[in-house]
Amino acid sequence: MPAATPSDFSLTIDHRAATPPFEQLRTGIRDAIVSGSLAAGGRLPTVRTLAASTGVAVNTVARAYRELETDALIETRGRLGSFVAATGSPVHREMQAAARAYANRAAALGVAPSEAAALVAAALGLRP
Repeated sequence: MPAATPSDFSLTIDHRAATPPFEQLRTGIRDAIVSGSLAAGGRLPTVRTLAASTGVAVNTVARAYRELETDALIETRGRLGSFVAATGSPVHREMQAAARAYANRAAALGVAPSEAAALVAAALGLRP
């Protein structure tokens, strides 16, 4: 299976930044998955390949991959490598779950759907 990193996708690590390299890797890959730059089911570079291309230690990449796997963004298939999770955006799934929980709680409190929606709009800074 081809690598999930198209030619226009690359990660650059700023070694002078206050943000640790593993976090730069994690957020860079996460953002690429959420934006669709890395397709669901696509194979990610090996830990060693990504470490070499970004100039970080192998353990740094491994930590980023572990955290991405914990967040259900990627899945590791043993010796086959790591792949972008094919289950859709975990951010979208989490937001849907939060919205369902909010709607259920509003209903349990007897809040009308229009009022609950207005409260969410206000919290998001949206104007009616």
